[in-house]
Amino acid sequence: MTIVELIITATALAMDAFAVSIGIGACRHNSDLSSALRMGIACGGLQFLMPLIGWTLGMRFVRMISSYDHWIAFSLLFFIGVKMVRDSFSEEECDIREDPTRGIILISLALATSIDALAAGISLAAIEGSILFLSISTGIITACLSASGIFLGCGLGKNLGKYMEISGGIVLCLIALNILRVHLIA
Repeated sequence: MTIVELIITATALAMDAFAVSIGIGACRHNSDLSSALRMGIACGGLQFLMPLIGWTLGMRFVRMISSYDHWIAFSLLFFIGVKMVRDSFSEEECDIREDPTRGIILISLALATSIDALAAGISLAAIEGSILFLSISTGIITACLSASGIFLGCGLGKNLGKYMEISGGIVLCLIALNILRVHLIA
């Protein structure tokens, strides 16, 4: 993958955390800097770690799967992209009783939005891509977008988050199709 593709992938991976942050911001009457920082650090931190974990697991099995690795990378990224688009259409109620930027709720949200980064790490191992750049850029982009999403959601409402998740899913599907195209042509 090129650096541009890695940055696009990192940005696409950040979209679900960004959408969740916007949703949390939209459901809160006011947002403060500490809430935004907690959301950014938790989501960005896990988005940094998960591709590394996925890549490490993927590298252990690359030799066994090298003849069909592009199909694995395609399937994982395409599935994640389709799931992101599908999930964006689910109706969720805006009913927050506890502060979702604290404790187990925050960790659960950060973990749930970083599962796709784990799969991206596995995919990157399959095509022998640079994991460190993807992990760092995904962590930084996610941290910044998640923190700003709290404020953006509070100001603009939850409808924008849906469109961000859709666009992130479409980008992941396009990257998956490009991986398949490159391997089938070669």
